[in-house]
Amino acid sequence: MDDRHSRGQFGGRSGGLPEIAQAIAISGERSTKSRHSLLTSSTVGSTNRGRVLQALFDLGPTSRADLARLSGVHRTTISGIVQPLIDDDLLVEIDAAPGQPARGKPARPLWFSPNSRPICGVLLMPDAVHACLVTLEGTILVEVKLDLPPGDGPTAPIIETIVTCVQRTLAGASRTPLGIGVAVGGMVDTDLGSIVAVNLAPALDRFPLADALQARFNLPVVLDHHPRALLVGDRWFGSGRGAEQFAVVYTGEVLGGAFYVEGHLYRGAAGAGGELGHTFVQLDGELCRCGRRGCWDTVATLSWLRREARAIGLPDPDAINSARLVAMADREVAGAASLLDRYARNVAAGVANVQQTLAPNVFILHGDVVLGGERMIDAIAGHVRSMVPRRPGGEIEIIAGDAGDQAALLGAAGLVLSDLLRFPI
Repeated sequence: MDDRHSRGQFGGRSGGLPEIAQAIAISGERSTKSRHSLLTSSTVGSTNRGRVLQALFDLGPTSRADLARLSGVHRTTISGIVQPLIDDDLLVEIDAAPGQPARGKPARPLWFSPNSRPICGVLLMPDAVHACLVTLEGTILVEVKLDLPPGDGPTAPIIETIVTCVQRTLAGASRTPLGIGVAVGGMVDTDLGSIVAVNLAPALDRFPLADALQARFNLPVVLDHHPRALLVGDRWFGSGRGAEQFAVVYTGEVLGGAFYVEGHLYRGAAGAGGELGHTFVQLDGELCRCGRRGCWDTVATLSWLRREARAIGLPDPDAINSARLVAMADREVAGAASLLDRYARNVAAGVANVQQTLAPNVFILHGDVVLGGERMIDAIAGHVRSMVPRRPGGEIEIIAGDAGDQAALLGAAGLVLSDLLRFPI
């Protein structure tokens, strides 16, 4: 639990789920009101609920007494916050863990109810849409994945496919979901809930997807950049749980990243932050698809890897990825080990830039490089450490995250949790 919990900021009255739903409905209007307005009595209650739930995510099942002790408030204050969440079937009391010392009646920890309303998480990439239902404890119940029509074709068939995917997913819900979270593999405007640009699917550029889905399904919708959804998934359900500062980097056909700094997800104005693929690593370098030269995207994506594999004569270069490259290097295929090292160095260059700028010592990698296993991750880590001078703050840690869609789907659901329950992310 972070310092905000230990300084006793849990207090205040707590309302139930209808109040929470009303709060997100108001925020869903995407108004331009000042972000510096004071907390009202209702938003104080929502914030306190969010902090209690955040503590459970960080600590696991925890009793009222322990929550009160860690937050510096009375147990009755915690009870006032959690009882409406129990009444709304968001939380339940579970049996105490076996082996605890017997000193009177054992405290029953609080945990997320298996019968709570689920969340719909959606991952929208240029070529496919993948949706699921997620429980509050991070269990995926239902998954549906559909290929999208060509991204340079008409917009309507693409949107209809997205709607169909969500519709089939929601059909598997026994209760009305809390909302829909969408992770987009492209630039988004988080204030408007709109796609700004998807490089490989221009038909989606400037499409107001959040409003369209909200109107179609009558549910709250939260839209964000794919790497930030990965970070949220890692924060609530993965290797970033309980961390105060870390970064996420995604590699594949494109590059992206997200930053968790001093206990908060950094988005930038209208969600414009995190476009790491278009930071510069080579002045006057190769022309990028964005129209500029020397972007990190030009030397650390699969397109670069496949072009280089073709140039040095590796077998089946158009299908190569980190897993295949490592396998070839292990078999000592000529040129494979050298290309692996160059690829790792190119990925490390952007990671080192982030570390030098924001100093997150923990990096969680997702996407293609994770397929390369320990050899690829160790190669990237070695290059990062050689590029970044030693200084106070601890060692740099490079962690392999998820190579597939699970973290992004959980993160998309986490976006709804963060907004709906006012988690301080």
